[in-house]
Amino acid sequence: MESESYLNSAQQYILIIVVMLGAALTSSLWAKSPNDAANSPAEKTSPATSNQTKDETPALIEQLARQQARIEQLERALEVVTRRLDQLDGTPRASSPTAPAQAVVASTTPIVPTAVASTTPILPAAVLQPKEVSAGGPVASAVAPPVISPLSPEPARPQAEASKPKSSPLAFQIGDAEFTPGGFMDFTTVFRSTNLGSGVATSFGTIPYSFISGAPNPAGRMTEIRSLAQNSRISMKVTSQVANFHVTGYFEGDFAGNNPNNLFVTSNSSTFRLRHYWAQLVRGKFELLGGQAWTLMTPGRTGISPVSTDLFISQVQDSNYQLGITWGRQSQLRMVYHPNPQWAMALSIENPNQYLSTGVVLPNANYNTEFDMAGSQVTTPNLHPDIAAKVAYDPSVRGRHMHAELGGIVRSFKDFNPGNNASSTITGGGVSAGVNIELTKDFRLIANGMYGDGVGRYMLGLGPDVIVKSDGTLSGVHAGSGVAGFEYQMKPQILLFGYYGGAYFQRNTGYTLDASGNKVWVGFGAPTTAATELNANRAVQEPTFGITRTFWKNPKYGTFMWVNQYSYVTRAPWIVPSGTGKNAHLGVAYTDLRYVLP
Repeated sequence: MESESYLNSAQQYILIIVVMLGAALTSSLWAKSPNDAANSPAEKTSPATSNQTKDETPALIEQLARQQARIEQLERALEVVTRRLDQLDGTPRASSPTAPAQAVVASTTPIVPTAVASTTPILPAAVLQPKEVSAGGPVASAVAPPVISPLSPEPARPQAEASKPKSSPLAFQIGDAEFTPGGFMDFTTVFRSTNLGSGVATSFGTIPYSFISGAPNPAGRMTEIRSLAQNSRISMKVTSQVANFHVTGYFEGDFAGNNPNNLFVTSNSSTFRLRHYWAQLVRGKFELLGGQAWTLMTPGRTGISPVSTDLFISQVQDSNYQLGITWGRQSQLRMVYHPNPQWAMALSIENPNQYLSTGVVLPNANYNTEFDMAGSQVTTPNLHPDIAAKVAYDPSVRGRHMHAELGGIVRSFKDFNPGNNASSTITGGGVSAGVNIELTKDFRLIANGMYGDGVGRYMLGLGPDVIVKSDGTLSGVHAGSGVAGFEYQMKPQILLFGYYGGAYFQRNTGYTLDASGNKVWVGFGAPTTAATELNANRAVQEPTFGITRTFWKNPKYGTFMWVNQYSYVTRAPWIVPSGTGKNAHLGVAYTDLRYVLP
């Protein structure tokens, strides 16, 4: 960036020199040549004046010679500056302006001190003194007279550094690495028709009923409204070139962490949490990524990428995103190969987690520590990492971008039965597919989904991965999720979007007989207590519509926008106790003011 700054200054110097030349040539038009003086009316009518003019003719000729010599000095100085610029950027330039006519007398005002050597570049120091103006930028000061000073030598720099553009006005350099801060500031207000109590992120799997077993449920009979800033984000991207590798590091966090119980009493001090933390090496057609990032199973918009803007996580304000999207953020080691600009293939080894929802009944409490029960267990044992793969294709059809992808994941689960000193191991997994099509200009259609057994964790945890049968063996729960919708950039300032998504979890139960011959049920969707039955979700669905209004967007100052969303969520368990409605319903509305850093 320093070389770029130097080029701009040198170009200013050339401009000053040319202006000075122009001033000299213009002023000469007001001076009279010897022939003009001889033919003037005053000469014809006044002999005294004629004699005086003849006496001044030698002085004018001498003055013309002096001015011509000064012009030649300017030309030689301009040649020196031009050669210096050519060495910096390799662009040839005209070495000197057109020579003035010999008969034109230049201005009598001195331009360059005669003591200046002809090989010294002349640079008016006044242009180095910035002057603030109301337009917001510095301009060259015209107050101080031009003072000539030699151009100090500039150290040589690599061509890559001299021509490297800044990715953001906030970017700064430390050594060979460029640091770019980012993020956005959110002011979000959310209204829900029932008291879900889950902040900005909607907990789709626990929407309360208005009545349970015939009794009114307060959570389902009261509304909820919150104004929060916890969805605001802070990020930092670091890029550099190390040997033949392009290196990128990325960090991102928000304030939706594990909040204290007294969060909303006085200080509203939301807890900072980690979202992304990864590093990426790119060389030729290969990429290697390590750290916490979006799972490879997250549907994409273009290619295979860990960057949020390259993925389909919808336009909604809900920080649990649109129901039906397969997603997760977890530690991984990812390898990507790009055989050509249209195709990409990836393999990812990702952090595992044996997950059970609260709708699962276990044979006994010994298994509680072997599974993550509704996201409350951080010491869950795991057999091996999840292994995911994906292929993406991004053609351009009649100038419009299309994206299609096909992916899959393999997972393993294991438990141990202390009753018979035996363990059970199964392998599960699923497949995913998605398309993102630019149907017409500014109008896109999106559809993606996933199906498998043992993949409930990747569907917002709305259902379990597996169940434990009465004999201690494992069995996977079949599940599927998907979303379809559109995004329409109606105007540069207005974006409309609409989606419909849902998730389905198949019943998987078993039982044994007790001493009295009664069935003792286990599994998912089994008849048991009312609380457990209502948490065994068969299907959850959500239609969403929204509009985003961008008030202004400037690469120097960032973006200010207004995001609005309305969703209606329906939750249907496998078993509903008598006196309870068939489904639980929730209407949720978001309005959000967001400033995005440039």
